[in-house]
Amino acid sequence: MDFDRELDVKGLNCPLPILRTKKALAEMTSGQVLKVLATDPGSAKDFQAFARQTGNELLAHEEKDKVFEYLIKRK
Repeated sequence: MDFDRELDVKGLNCPLPILRTKKALAEMTSGQVLKVLATDPGSAKDFQAFARQTGNELLAHEEKDKVFEYLIKRK
């Protein structure tokens, strides 16, 4: 899937991946897609909750070799 910006938060633990994602999305325009790469095992639940609370859309998420990849569409 296409994305407009990539954010690497590998090695960071909660709440830093969410905080950095929030900052990156604030710099983007509505409809743009942010790809986030994280290694925090708890990030799956965190990003789902973040999307619900902020109105941004979690388009996809998957794990590859202990790296979690999220695609988030800015509201």
